[in-house]
Amino acid sequence: MKRIFLAPFLALLGLLAYAPLAAQQALPTSAEVHKILVDRIDAQHQGVGIVVGLVDPSGRRIVAYGTFDKDKRAVDGDTLFEIGSVTKVFTSLLLAEDVVRGDVKLDDPVAKYLPSEVKVPERGGKKITLVDLATHTSGLPRLPTNMHPKDLSNPYADYSVKQLYEFLSAYELPRDIGSRYEYSNLGAGLLGVALSRQAGTDYETLVRKRITAPLSMTSTAISLTSALKQRLAPGHDRQGERVPNWDLPALAGAGAIRSSANDMLTFVSANLGLTESPLATPMALMLKTRRPTGVPGLEVALAWHISSRNGREIVWHNGGTGGYRSFIGFDPKARIGVVVLANMFTDSGVDDIGQHLLDPTVPLVGPPKERKAIAVDPKVLERYVGSYELAPNFVLTVTREGDHLFAQATGQGKNEIFAESERDFFLKVVDAQITFQTDASGATTGLVLHQAGRDVPGRRLAAMVPPPKERKEVALDPAILDRYTGRYRLTPAMVIAITREGDHLFLQATGQSKLEMFAEGEHDFFLKVVDAQVTFVSEGAAPATKLILHQNGMDVPATRIE
Repeated sequence: MKRIFLAPFLALLGLLAYAPLAAQQALPTSAEVHKILVDRIDAQHQGVGIVVGLVDPSGRRIVAYGTFDKDKRAVDGDTLFEIGSVTKVFTSLLLAEDVVRGDVKLDDPVAKYLPSEVKVPERGGKKITLVDLATHTSGLPRLPTNMHPKDLSNPYADYSVKQLYEFLSAYELPRDIGSRYEYSNLGAGLLGVALSRQAGTDYETLVRKRITAPLSMTSTAISLTSALKQRLAPGHDRQGERVPNWDLPALAGAGAIRSSANDMLTFVSANLGLTESPLATPMALMLKTRRPTGVPGLEVALAWHISSRNGREIVWHNGGTGGYRSFIGFDPKARIGVVVLANMFTDSGVDDIGQHLLDPTVPLVGPPKERKAIAVDPKVLERYVGSYELAPNFVLTVTREGDHLFAQATGQGKNEIFAESERDFFLKVVDAQITFQTDASGATTGLVLHQAGRDVPGRRLAAMVPPPKERKEVALDPAILDRYTGRYRLTPAMVIAITREGDHLFLQATGQSKLEMFAEGEHDFFLKVVDAQVTFVSEGAAPATKLILHQNGMDVPATRIE
């Protein structure tokens, strides 16, 4: 659930947040939490309203700062937010409860609970099971390829169960089922569909009957009553502009729920065993089944992610929709839990706040510091050339051109990295740094990507991964380029401005930097800083009527408005 333009390397972290854990177990004071929120909103301008909930054996607390919108109405523990992918925890709890009730088995094929005419992909004689979906190891992609939203400000709204079934029936798995972790909104949504069909009801009703009603979570729902709508904080994009709410009718199990900090604290408290709950047994079952993610110190259980270090485990999940970010997490042994909800989408989200409150050694994300580039001998740079695996299906390839070093992540553009020491490099296009690791002989063995307060290691691969398709520039008459200059509306909140400077064409999306585009045909252009292309639609020598943005496997049209 991402924006159109992704800052380079940001996609690596997605919904994975690896952070070091230490022995500290006490939660911060309310004053300390308040200070963090004031800095995040007032100093960094990375929030409109943020609500934090904390719970331990001594009780629960709410710390809130900020507002609903420009109306200055303060957010509080009863304010509703979209919780996005935290919904997946609810979906897997439904699965665990069905297992405890004896209605399903974890290794049941998902096809057992779908219409007989739906052909669920198989591979090597193995079928996709319910546990494969819950642990993101099904082999299904993050999103279905037949998802082409008419309105990117509400991208899931027009995707139907019929389209989901059509996708499944035509899809071929790229690898063996259960062999690798790959986070999948599609898989979680499919799990929600299967469990709803098994129960003979819709997903929202199932969540209400099995989870929110037994836990008395009266402010948690998908379809909101008029009273709940009054408490729903409007979502905002990274520029602080108000954006529409998201609807996920077919893939509800992946991210459709709205809730409040007070309700989510009730949910976390039940998971910790601080309050008695009829769901205690299935909640415990969720943590027993675990599979590796490919990231050191990080496993996936039934939806929950589990970070481990220094003898401690933090159980967590995060979420994000077009105008919201969310985090819930807890330490089962220390019996402490944290909820963080925000009504503004930001790249780093609120994960660092949640992780920091659970373990103060995890750093908070701050404004990027000013870094100074130095010259490094090209012979030293040559040692770092190679490919580094940071996660399954995510490789960082480092290349050299003279005395310049470049890094290119899977599916993203090539970016120069600048040395600030012989082993430490930084990017200028995004707040990220790279440290190369060497052995006693000086041979490079790996690297560590530092981004959003996280340190993600990558092992050096024996062979260089082939770079993505090489695109060749062609020269176009400036008169042709003039046909394309103008403004194109991609979504209600995002406009793409196309400008010309001499024989160069530039693209600038709302709230983002201006980027040069390079022609590879009369109508077709590509960007170098990110893996994205643009096709202009025009008749003859007339000005273009629209453009189509090609990125992340999607083709998104934008109509010319001036």
